[in-house]
Amino acid sequence: MKEHYAGSLKEGERVDAAFALRAKELRSTRTREAYLSMDLADRTGRVPAVMFRPDRGAESVPSGTVVQVRGIVTAYRGVLRISVDGLRPAGDYEASDIMPAGRRDTAELVGELRSLVRGVKNPHLARLLRRIFGEKQFMSRFCECPASQTYHHAYLGGLLEHTSSVATLCRSLGALYPDLDTDLLVTGALLHDIGKVDELSFDTSIEYTDSGRLLGHVVLGERRLSRAIDSLNVAMPSDVAMKLSHVIISHHGELEWGAPKRPSTLEALLLHHADNLDAKSVGFIEASRSASLVEEPWTDAMNLFRRPLYAPRPVEDDRPGSFAEESHLLLKGA
Repeated sequence: MKEHYAGSLKEGERVDAAFALRAKELRSTRTREAYLSMDLADRTGRVPAVMFRPDRGAESVPSGTVVQVRGIVTAYRGVLRISVDGLRPAGDYEASDIMPAGRRDTAELVGELRSLVRGVKNPHLARLLRRIFGEKQFMSRFCECPASQTYHHAYLGGLLEHTSSVATLCRSLGALYPDLDTDLLVTGALLHDIGKVDELSFDTSIEYTDSGRLLGHVVLGERRLSRAIDSLNVAMPSDVAMKLSHVIISHHGELEWGAPKRPSTLEALLLHHADNLDAKSVGFIEASRSASLVEEPWTDAMNLFRRPLYAPRPVEDDRPGSFAEESHLLLKGA
């Protein structure tokens, strides 16, 4: 386990640790002095870095690799960064130190996913779900895949966590809206992001694959869905396949947000909002956790909302006779 992590660096601290080199760019100052601008990351988050007068070895290290960084933490315009003295490809390092991972247990999330699949009663949709999630190679990658590069659930296991949350939200909506085809909605929720296993690579950092950049996960997911439907031993009715396909390709909601079609069914509309609700909620929570590390009630503006967010920590009141203590005693007596 390494000693220095991106999420807990302090100004003036000396650093000698491994980080994923997410991106780098050779630039020059106003006086035409060359420097490397870098984006470093580990399991706790990201940190910018700069190296003045880089040598050829540092310039030649490719993005997407793990590097050993030596330097000091400085502040520039209120933002912490590492002023790098030395940079080289890392030797031995723990992958778990580099790639961020979710807080929830994978086995627990897989159990939730299987329960959601079992809850789908439409035989055609249930058969499709068993076919897709029964493929071992796909399931292995699905459970490890992040849900995004930076937007939300950007950590190992994020896709599984996000999918379980969205599908659970969607299943709960069945009791509220009698006209809703809950089986169709839950199936769409379980499959809406399956294209991300092809869109993203996540060996040492979360990056887009060529197909991810050129096509995106919506198109890639639709392709996976079509192949799975065509492979079924019992043909799925064309209207069911069409409705499911629409739910998946429209889940981004708007054309400018990457949806080939806008939602035109109740199931598609609700999936879009459930997907957005979980993504935004987790994005807020992740930003507030970063703020809590430095004991600040406000986050910075470097989050998916592009504005500071207010998330103060709860105040614990242990004074004798306080409401917190009285509540504890009442509950204990109950």
